[in-house]
Parts: sequence; C-alpha cells; structure tokens
Amino acid sequence: MTKSIEVSGKTEEDAIEAALEQLGLTRDDVSVEILERARSGFLGLKSTPAVIKVMYEVTEGRTQRVENFLSGLFMRMGVEVGMTITESDDSVSVVLTSKEIGSLIGRRGETLDSVQHLANYVMNRGASDRVRINLDAENYRQRRNETLESLAMRTAEKVLKYRRNMTLDPMNAYERHIIHSALQEHGGVCTYSVGTEPNRRIVVAFGQNNTRGGGNEGRGISSGRGRSSGGEGRGGFKQSGRSSYNTKSNSAVNTKVSSEIASEGDARSDSKSYREWS
Repeated sequence: MTKSIEVSGKTEEDAIEAALEQLGLTRDDVSVEILERARSGFLGLKSTPAVIKVMYEVTEGRTQRVENFLSGLFMRMGVEVGMTITESDDSVSVVLTSKEIGSLIGRRGETLDSVQHLANYVMNRGASDRVRINLDAENYRQRRNETLESLAMRTAEKVLKYRRNMTLDPMNAYERHIIHSALQEHGGVCTYSVGTEPNRRIVVAFGQNNTRGGGNEGRGISSGRGRSSGGEGRGGFKQSGRSSYNTKSNSAVNTKVSSEIASEGDARSDSKSYREWS
C-alpha cells in the first residue's frame, strides 16, 4: 500500500531530508515529487519555501489485515464489535466483545464458526505462508470446549455402565474433534463418526480403544466378522473374553452402526474436516 506526506523546506533538499527524518526511511525507500520549487525574493525578502510530496510503500501486517477485514464485515452485519488481537508466529487470535454477543456467536456457535472460516479463507487465499485465525467471543470457545469434554466423559461413563453404544447429537467438525480428543486415551470406549454433513454424529462405542486413529473402520472397531482374541459381538464389534453384555438387546444398534461405519469412514476423517474447517 502506498502512502505519502507533504513537507516544506528552505530548499528541495532540506524538505527531502526533513521528510526522511520524519519517516525514518532512506532516500532509496521513497519517491519524491516537487510540488513547488524554492524561490528567493528580491534582496532575500518574501522567499518561497519548497514543497515536496514524498511517497513510500507500507507493508500491511497480518494483525492489521485481520482487523480491517473483520471491521468491514461486522459493519456490514450492523453489529458494533470491539476486538482484542494478539499474534504469534503462525496464528492470530481475536477476542470479540459486543452488547450483541449472542448474535455474533449464533446457535451453538454457528455464526462464530462461519466468521472464523471466512476470515481464514480470505487471509490465506493465494498466500504462500498460511496463518491460522482463531476467533472467540467473550470466552465462548473455552466454555464450549469444557462443556463438550464434560459431555464426552459423561457419555463414556454411561457406555461403560450400560455396555451399549451411544450416539451424540449432530456436531460440526470442530466439536467432533474435541470429543474424539477427549476420549482418545479413555479405556473401554472408542469413538467414530457416522452420517454426512450437516448431520454427522459421533458414536461412543463400548470396546477397548486399541487402534487410535488407525484404519478405516473407526477407533478400536473391528472391520469384519472374524473372531478376535476375546470373541466378537454381533455387528462386527470386538468384545473381550471377560465381557458378557446383552448382544440381543444391542444387536439392532450394532448392526445399524456397523453398516454406517463401512460407508462413512472413521474419526480420522473428522480430523481432516477439522483442519479444512479451520
């Protein structure tokens, strides 16, 4: 972006030196246009100073670009928003404040997610070095993450207690990523996703999580109907030799989930979706 200033001096050179000192630049960093040349009056009286225009290039920083984009977007949305922006090597974090914070967050954070996705797209379009834009509104992200992690743990406890799979409500890729991560090291349960966007859901399944993130059949889920070391439940689910849950009551659930796993993939696709989403 090109900026310019106008400076006057007793001579053209004096004006140029004054401009360079004011800008903290060298002669090679600027271009100069003489608007008025210096003139000496009769016997030195009524002399006219030189006036010059100095033009220089300004590289807009990432923080300023993010602020400019979001300010323009929120102005068009008709929402007054305050922003606190911090920058690290590969990310820019923005915390929003507003009297209309609910409209910025949206239902289950959908508006906030959309604005963040748009900001990431605009900032990284055609750029050689990518930067991640993290958008939050009055600590909503942290509170939502804590809620999701708590939900994951409560669901895992119920799965272990009743020895049956549980399917959560539809979530976006970011929220599914939180659930997968929260239960990744949890013994006795495994997680995978079924369905298509925007109704993709996480299944918290009863069974030891032995294949964290690997294969195409979900986390810790057997892909076939062959026998495992400890036997196998109906619908292609592994169970240990010590487990004896009611496969009859669970057969309908497991059969449905088994077919969905084969067609929809596993939790690793959610990690990929999460990266693309963000």
